[in-house]
Amino acid sequence: MVLELLDNITPNKYLHSAIILLIFYALSQLVVFISQRVILQLTKKTKTNLDDLIVSKTNKPISLILILLGLRLAIIPHKVKPYILDVFEHIVASLIVVMVAYIFIVVFDILIINWGRKFAAKTESKVDDEVVLLFQRFSRITLSLIGLIFILNVWGIEVAPLLASLGIAGIAVAFALQSTLGNIFGGISLIVDKSITVDDFIRLEDGTEGKVTDIGLRSTKIKSRDGDLVILPNGKLADSKIYNYHKPLPITRATVDFSVKYGSEPEKARKIALDELKKIKYVLKEPVPVVIFAEMGEFALKFKAHFWVKSINEKIEAKDAATTAIYNALNRNKITIPFPTRTVYLKKG
Repeated sequence: MVLELLDNITPNKYLHSAIILLIFYALSQLVVFISQRVILQLTKKTKTNLDDLIVSKTNKPISLILILLGLRLAIIPHKVKPYILDVFEHIVASLIVVMVAYIFIVVFDILIINWGRKFAAKTESKVDDEVVLLFQRFSRITLSLIGLIFILNVWGIEVAPLLASLGIAGIAVAFALQSTLGNIFGGISLIVDKSITVDDFIRLEDGTEGKVTDIGLRSTKIKSRDGDLVILPNGKLADSKIYNYHKPLPITRATVDFSVKYGSEPEKARKIALDELKKIKYVLKEPVPVVIFAEMGEFALKFKAHFWVKSINEKIEAKDAATTAIYNALNRNKITIPFPTRTVYLKKG
């Protein structure tokens, strides 16, 4: 209707095209003006800045889409050869698809970055930056591929055979990168599950133990007690049984095994060991340390002294102090600590 009205008012086709371009240009500038002067003023009153960022980043692409639509309509009154008109329409349509894809990419970037900040605030690892960057790149690539498919469709290129070939190529790439992708998703699962965090002391079922110094996207670094740096692929770590000495609480239990000779009073040996444990600075008062008469062995009465320390970092020093203290106390109280003995009876023929 609008085009017919312009035909009646402006029989000159050049003036007709100029008016269409001016109308759509004015609409594009109106969109920018409304978004900057009206919508942004309203969004500033909200608690989040997401809407501000989205409006400020998308108003100009939307205005460019309106200008491109104006160009498409402005060429209609001119007698252009069909194949030239088709090429021009395809170019304009492709540019519009590019602008729409750009808008989606910008919006997804803003949402992912905002989610990443909230995610980073809940973790102590540096891997959150890599995870956010991974999601950001993945969304950009996906949206760009979707835009490319629409552009190919605009130009009349069959997309189905291309998608089939890309699917086969994707399967081949996935097989080639199976180990790498497994490590990446293993790292993401470790962070999401929060099974381990930086500074946790862990031990694996193969005996590897140490303090977690960094959780990367592909590997995790552990510093052993000897100061060695152990680098473990996240895929292997995610599939392993992990003993985390910092969860659910950082306190950990230590045990000192000791024995006394047969004939000693179990209650006296237990009291001596408990008294010594209470004097050690590393030993916590709660949970209360206990000494258990564990077993009547082949040549000795066997005891286990259990006590708690506030972290795995003090366990070695605490166990050393407790072992020394119990040994000295038993000696002072004339309680013999036996060594393995055997009695051999010889019978003459």
